[in-house]
Amino acid sequence: MKSIKTVGIVMMLLMFGSNIAQQHLDPEYVKVTNERAAKIVVKLDLKNEAKEKAVSNIIAQQFRDLSEIQDGRDTEIKKVKEDTSLAKEKQNEKIDKLKAKADESIAKLHKSYLKKLGKELSEDKITEVKDGMTYGVLPITVAGYNDMLPNLTAEQKEYIYNALVEAREHAMDAGSSKEKHGWFGKYKGRINNYLSKQGYDLNKESSEWHKRIEEREKNKGKDATSKE
Repeated sequence: MKSIKTVGIVMMLLMFGSNIAQQHLDPEYVKVTNERAAKIVVKLDLKNEAKEKAVSNIIAQQFRDLSEIQDGRDTEIKKVKEDTSLAKEKQNEKIDKLKAKADESIAKLHKSYLKKLGKELSEDKITEVKDGMTYGVLPITVAGYNDMLPNLTAEQKEYIYNALVEAREHAMDAGSSKEKHGWFGKYKGRINNYLSKQGYDLNKESSEWHKRIEEREKNKGKDATSKE
């Protein structure tokens, strides 16, 4: 009789745990992460259905794992902020610890994720995944700097590229589009400070660049009209 009760309790605990997992992994959310991953993978042009599925699953799971850490962090931070018994200084101290703990978990997850991708993809393809997760901001921004400042030296180009690579590593782990763009914005600020120290008047360069872009667009319009 005792063993039957024990089995019953174990079964209840297993069912309870299963319900928690199912609640956390909302089917709609799983669908969204799968779709996001599939959009990234289709651009890789792997020409291998099994590999496509494997890579898609790795990316989708990464989205879900990041969300779990970030949502847990945010929930705990909310509780701290709502705890009126804590002084503001104590609240900030607890919040900083929660953020640091989450950052540590995300850093470990980041390494594990890249290791999993490395078993399926070449470095070039992993780079494409990184760009896919960050809306292609890195190549777009590099092209923008090169177009705005055509006389950049090799050293300056390298600095810009390396700074944006670092930004992308952080942006990959960000939980929202705003946060992803925020990381690139932070590093673009560093790049602009660097270029200013290198003697560039970025306000002037930017203004002249936009004039060149407008001129190009006008010329495109003229070309299209003449072809008609």
